[in-house]
Amino acid sequence: MKLPTHRAGLTGHLPAREMEMGNSEEVRQENRKIRYLRFLVDFSILSIQRDDVSFGEALKLVEDVKRVACAFFPGKEETFELIYRPRFIRVIQERFGTTAFIS
Repeated sequence: MKLPTHRAGLTGHLPAREMEMGNSEEVRQENRKIRYLRFLVDFSILSIQRDDVSFGEALKLVEDVKRVACAFFPGKEETFELIYRPRFIRVIQERFGTTAFIS
């Protein structure tokens, strides 16, 4: 009888320690994506507030950030709309003094 050569062993499950390490790596990657997204949002907001960008460029910047967020977290478009879009709308309205609909 030949014993399995892979780490999953006889049951097909990884040892608990290796499962924790795998999950831990996934958590680290997700946390890294979250930190980068926060940085990107904060940097974009500062850019809208302080740089010489037009209204159209500001809207494009929001959509670019949304595209990155959705690439990092597929299926979480609604989360972007609930968390980040209102911040962008507020900043754009403050900067450009407009109450135009921003989608």
